[in-house]
Formats: sequence, C-alpha cells, structure tokens
Amino acid sequence: MKYFGTDGFRGRANEGLNVDHAFKIGRFVGWYYGARRGKKARVIIGKDTRLSSYMFESALVSGLVASGADAYMLHVIPTPGVSYEVVDGGFDCGVMITASHNPYTDNGIKLVNHEGYKMDEDVLELIEDYIDGKSEVPLATGENIGCTVDYMQGRNRYIASLISSCGFSLQGMKIGLDCANGSASSVARPVFDALGAETHVINNAPNGYNINVACGSTHIEGLQRFVVENGLDIGFAYDGDADRCLAVDERGHLVDGDLILYVCGTYLNKYGRLAKSTVVPTVMGNFGFFRALEAAGLNYEKTDVGDKYVYACMRENGYNLGGEQSGHIIFGDLAKTGDGILTSLRIMEVLRAEREKLSELTRPVKLYPQQLVNVRVSDKDAVMNGEDIKAAIAQAEEYLEGNGRVFVRASGTEPLVRVLTEAPDEKLCTKAGAIVLTALEKYKLDE
Repeated sequence: MKYFGTDGFRGRANEGLNVDHAFKIGRFVGWYYGARRGKKARVIIGKDTRLSSYMFESALVSGLVASGADAYMLHVIPTPGVSYEVVDGGFDCGVMITASHNPYTDNGIKLVNHEGYKMDEDVLELIEDYIDGKSEVPLATGENIGCTVDYMQGRNRYIASLISSCGFSLQGMKIGLDCANGSASSVARPVFDALGAETHVINNAPNGYNINVACGSTHIEGLQRFVVENGLDIGFAYDGDADRCLAVDERGHLVDGDLILYVCGTYLNKYGRLAKSTVVPTVMGNFGFFRALEAAGLNYEKTDVGDKYVYACMRENGYNLGGEQSGHIIFGDLAKTGDGILTSLRIMEVLRAEREKLSELTRPVKLYPQQLVNVRVSDKDAVMNGEDIKAAIAQAEEYLEGNGRVFVRASGTEPLVRVLTEAPDEKLCTKAGAIVLTALEKYKLDE
C-alpha cells in the first residue's frame, strides 16, 4: 500500500497527509458506497481533539456530500465508538480522523467497513488509485448531492453501550482516569460516574495542541503519581483516540497490555468464557507473560505486531481475547476493535468478581526486563533484509544462551526500526541489544 499503512493513512498534517487527500478519500468513499450501488451512502465521521482534525473533517465531509453521500458527524469520539456506531446505526462505512498516540502535528484517516472492521485492502487500493489520478469519480448534482447530519445521538448510544455492558456497580471504588487530552475526554467520565465510581480525572481539557503531551498511556508516570498521591484503588490511561488502555494498580505500578491479558484471560477461563482457553498476544509479548499463561493452563497464539493481525487471528480461529503490550486489547465477544474504556470496565469486572486488588491479580506474572530502542533509518527494507543484521541478531541471541531474545521489526508508520531485547536482568538486555545497535549504525538516517 502506498498511503494506507497498518493504522490508516497517517502523516504530518498538510505535509504527509493533506486536505486534498482527505477530500479525495471522501469523494471516492461517497461514490463507491453510493451511486455505484444505486443509492445514497450513509457514512459516519468521528475525530480526536488535535488541531487539524477539524480541518480534515471539513475536507472529508465536502468530498462525501459532493459524491452524493450523507455524512453523519459524531464529532469527538474514541475510534471504537465509530466502529460500534457503524454497526449499531447500519451505516455503509465509517471514518475516524486521528493519529492515535502521535503528537498533535500529525494526523491520520482510518476507514472501517459496514461490519465495524478495518476497511478491506482491495477498497483501500481503489482509493489510492483515485488519489493518484488513475480513476475518476463523477460529482453529484441536484437532489443527488449529499447532506451533513449532526449525529451526537450516535456518541450517546456508544456511551450507553459501554454502561450497559456492565452488570455490576462501581460504588465505593476510587478510580483515576488519564484521558490524554484526547477522545476519551468527552466519554470516559460519564461512563464511570454512571456506574457509581468516585471518579478522579486528569488531562481532560483538550485545546488542540496538548493531546498526548506528557500524559496518557504514552506517559504513564503522571497517572502513577496521581493514583498514589490520592489513595486511589486503580487508574486507567488512554491514548489520543482511546483505543488503548494501560492500568496502574493501587501501589502505582504499571499494568501493561500483557498483564491485562493475563488478568482478563485467567478470569474468563476460570468461568468458561475464554474461547478455546486461548489468548492472542503479539510476538512482542514478554517471556514472563508467556510463562505465566502456561502455568495457568492457558494456550496462546502469537501474531505479528498490529491489532489487525491480532483480530484476524481471533476471527479466523474463533478466539475472543487478544491484544498488544501497548494496551490495545480486543474483547471479541463485545467489540470489533480495541477499546480503551471497554478494557477498563472489563478489568473492573474482574476486580469486583474476584474481590482482589489489581496488584494481587498480577502477582503470578514475573516479567522479564525489556529494552526497546527506536532507530531512525534511511531504508527499513534494507535493514530487515540485511545479512549483517540477521547475523547480529543471531550473535545476540547466542550471547543470551536461550534465556532471552532479540527482536527487530520495522515500524509500519514511521522510518524506524525497533530493537527489543529481553533477558533475566537489565545488564544482559543492554549487552545483547548493543550487538544489534552497533550493526545498525551504518543504516541510521542523517538528522
């Protein structure tokens, strides 16, 4: 794919991704799901809080209505809210404007099909051809021109669905929420308040520039302090579009995606609700996490990094729980994509049912130290196919003598190669990682 990566079409606003791209995406989608099928398309649009999201929203809406589609505007909403409402409202497709955990200067466009899943690649290829001028789309005229609809009721229905997914009360629970000044800012608190929690919220005053800035799931340390200083029972941190969630236990310790999968997986399996007693993590999962799953009698099937690979494996094999260390957790029985707020509620379900603190539920997992280094490179393919890099990885793993691993992967959205080392102690991590990082020196991108 030329424009659409593993997480949509993403780039620096008006540089890598510009308003012309957004207009053309709207034009093609409006035609493809409308006139091509002999009816007006109904498309919903959501966005996060970054400055450029409003600009891209206007461009997308203009393109949609110009092609004859009716554009339903959800305004600021988490990405999973778009996925939910596409299905709930019977729309032809949905569009989310977000760059997730990236800085406000970036933005992106994610497309989901009528089933709430990421858009099929064959359709994305057609959109790319249109962007590049390889095809044409007619303009709608007269009564065939589309209209815009202020669709706040869709966001309200999404909030109601989160609340109704809980058959329990949070009365007496003191819960901290870090909304990353992003999409969760307008959704998370109403959900927890409705369930009776004593809700303490930080970073929920977006101004267009402060999304993900020293807050949210990418800067968990703020929530860790907040939980301890205020004597809270638990804390949850979301990313910019709230499809990820990381937790903080009552002691201020980070509970990442691996630990969340362990806590929820063992709970669901205990009550016969984990399909095939199997969890679907990615290859980036921690050694200690995998060993804890084995000790608990759970199976696991690892996928490539990326939520689309996790969910593809879940759908193909009938599994209902999977996710990434970053906090992108998918509860297949309840949602079509990762949902940070839903993940929070599922963790609270476990705490309520088991009557234990989060620190107690995670105690069986002894995580290995990990070191992750991002290296900006001039050619990701050259790195990943380089025999010298493969030899360095083999040398590093030989150094670890089977008590750890070295994993190298290319970023799907940036000119980065990620080097993960994992070993029983930090010194071994550093030494093993240095072997690969030295080999990467000649591929580094000149700053």
